[in-house]
Amino acid sequence: MSSIDLLSNTVLVLNKFWQAIHVKSPLEAVSMMYSNTATALFVQGEDFFQPLSWQQWIQLPYDESEKHINSVNLKIRIPKVIILSKFNKVPLRRPKLTKKNIWLRDNFTCQYTGKKIKRSEGNIDHVIPKSKGGKSDWSNLVIACKEINQMKADKSPEQVGLRLIKPPLDPGTLPVTELIGNPHNIQEWDMFLNKRKA
Repeated sequence: MSSIDLLSNTVLVLNKFWQAIHVKSPLEAVSMMYSNTATALFVQGEDFFQPLSWQQWIQLPYDESEKHINSVNLKIRIPKVIILSKFNKVPLRRPKLTKKNIWLRDNFTCQYTGKKIKRSEGNIDHVIPKSKGGKSDWSNLVIACKEINQMKADKSPEQVGLRLIKPPLDPGTLPVTELIGNPHNIQEWDMFLNKRKA
């Protein structure tokens, strides 16, 4: 396994109530297991989960299909999920204003028609156009069908006979579980994350 793999965030961290709260690198995760601040979650299939201590984890039989860290005396399997031993909270975070987060906030729905759309069918619209002093913030950005956005151009919704289905709001702070994605498509993470189309 290359060093870049050892440093990328590919281990999901759960609090002691099994709620996703963070992601860590394999080196950080193994270090946390070794220091007994976390246990590894051994997952087989969709219905077998077993938290394992450091000693239990390093005794697992070698599996060629799993990624490992090589030490002098043993091959340490890299866990995909770890559980913190004592931490029981779910931290709150404010999502960044990004295109992806606008799509998520608006639930892949055109805010003028109410129609569910794919990313290829829509884009982000400034409710009050930038040319008219509209800002690029949570309260002025919405998802719109491409046809609607082209028709609206640099006019206000009222000028072209459109109404928003709901006012665009700043999402405020959210549990971090809502903000953790699965960019590496690690199957063992899915049961702990809110599955939303990206």
